[in-house]
Amino acid sequence: MESKMVIMLVEDDELLAREIGTFLARWGYEVDTVQDFEEILGAFIKIQPQLVLMDINLPYYDGIYWCSQLRRVSQVPVIYISSRSDDRDKIMAISQGGDDYVEKPFRLELLKAKIEAVLRRTYQYKVETQAYITKEIGFDPQRGTVLFENKEIDLTKSEQKILAKLHEEKSKIVTREELMMVLWSTDEFVSDGTLTTVISRLRRKLKEFCGQEVILTRKGQGYLLP
Repeated sequence: MESKMVIMLVEDDELLAREIGTFLARWGYEVDTVQDFEEILGAFIKIQPQLVLMDINLPYYDGIYWCSQLRRVSQVPVIYISSRSDDRDKIMAISQGGDDYVEKPFRLELLKAKIEAVLRRTYQYKVETQAYITKEIGFDPQRGTVLFENKEIDLTKSEQKILAKLHEEKSKIVTREELMMVLWSTDEFVSDGTLTTVISRLRRKLKEFCGQEVILTRKGQGYLLP
């Protein structure tokens, strides 16, 4: 799979679980739905998600109990999804380590917004603007940062524009002439030598950061992202 944010969904309503999973998958998330409600902690350790969606009314033990168990091993954010609307339940849920609370019934767009807000606070980048260069490497064109294993590096304006163009034409060869046109829109003086320098610097920076050759060269033709 592409390197996606993994969400563990703990919801015993199968219809709702499928609906949430399908919706979030369309927005680039990988949703792993728990099936065994006696082994939620074990599932969490196996899945290693970046966020948990936790129903409160569950078989065996409720979601508040399971959140307290997760907090013994991890600080991964937890959003409760529950039909309980009493303020005391909300206070108990948050006090046991929850990060947010969504009352059933809810609009899926609201759930998505809460997920993005929590992930933004936790991992400090905007999920909605993140694209993917390769399976493991994220790219936030709005902020001009490359993301790898929850770490990030900043790019110069010229590097951002080169990488954004290559990503826009992913798997296609982009000629040097096309990349020159992209660089002419920056404030920097651009020559053929400038382009060579920028690409060389960007390739070296990405390889040192990710350990991978990200930008490929097609001799006499141009460059591409695989």
